[in-house]
Amino acid sequence: MTARIHQLSRSPGGVPKRAVPEVHIGTTGLEGDWQKNRKHHGGPMRAVCLFPLEHIEALRAEGHPIEPGSVGENVTTAGLDWTLVVPGVRLRLGDDCELEVVSYTEPCRTIRHAFADGRSERIGQDTHPGWSRVYARVVREGHVRASDVIALVEHADAEHHHTRTHDTVDQPEDAA
Repeated sequence: MTARIHQLSRSPGGVPKRAVPEVHIGTTGLEGDWQKNRKHHGGPMRAVCLFPLEHIEALRAEGHPIEPGSVGENVTTAGLDWTLVVPGVRLRLGDDCELEVVSYTEPCRTIRHAFADGRSERIGQDTHPGWSRVYARVVREGHVRASDVIALVEHADAEHHHTRTHDTVDQPEDAA
């Protein structure tokens, strides 16, 4: 199966983020996307948040009301081996855009609506390794569309990251 962009999502602030068919991704993230709490979200090292459709579907099967964009991700992937999406790995979206995964994200309470029990730590790297969203920086800007191909581009430093279990940007529980 070829990895693709399932959905691109943005909002003028907060969650959920809403689907857009195409968008320019610049060094600060998706054009038209904004975060309410810029201390813990956004900026060049957290420009784009990614999460896989396969995790969303598994969480739905557990009874959670999660949807693409509801946990704040900008790019919902499909068919991408999430075990390989670790800090240091680069992803090419479409023909032009390239991202580098920088860190796992810490779930905050603003996404609790996407979980049946309100416990967003269900997608925390500490409590459920491999289920976290990731933050990425933009290495090369570009215009992307939903359904564009995603290619995994191994970064020279990525190999040693495969053994890490936790690499996050510090974020308090109530950050949004």
